[in-house]
Amino acid sequence: MLIKSLKYRDIETERLYLKVLTLEHTEEVFQLFSDEDITRYMDIEPCKSLTEAEEIITYHLEDTGCRWGIFTKEKEEFIGTCGFHYIRNHNEFIGEVGFDLSKGHWGNGFMSEAMKLLLEYGFNAMSLETIDATVDPRNEKSIALINRLGFKRDAVLRENLIYFYLTKGDWTQNQNNPY
Repeated sequence: MLIKSLKYRDIETERLYLKVLTLEHTEEVFQLFSDEDITRYMDIEPCKSLTEAEEIITYHLEDTGCRWGIFTKEKEEFIGTCGFHYIRNHNEFIGEVGFDLSKGHWGNGFMSEAMKLLLEYGFNAMSLETIDATVDPRNEKSIALINRLGFKRDAVLRENLIYFYLTKGDWTQNQNNPY
């Protein structure tokens, strides 16, 4: 599959809408990424202006991947983002996943719900063979989520980050044997 041929669409779970981020979401992205607790383990500084939020959205719009805004169905409230970036086709078709959630919604299972759908979308709609993730070793909540989703940890720390990966085969096996 050619990377440039990927087309993205809005998707949904039982409680959430995942909407492809556009510049219409600039204010929401600014509010989320201006919180130091949200960006603490990310490779960006907290947003200080709407222009910086626009730059984040534009980066994802121009990238081969996609970033979705996460909205609750109940209140249609923007609560975070998730998506794929750094899509690459070496010997296999790989996409790196990233995610973030506003503090007021931590611990409610929203990110787990969104990520399960995102993995399904990545493996089935995008035909990814492997999905990987990089996580700051201090980010215990993200590490716990990645582990619950069935990712395997690479033995080597690179650039002070933990590398995780999940193959389509392992994901399919986990779907057939959830315990």
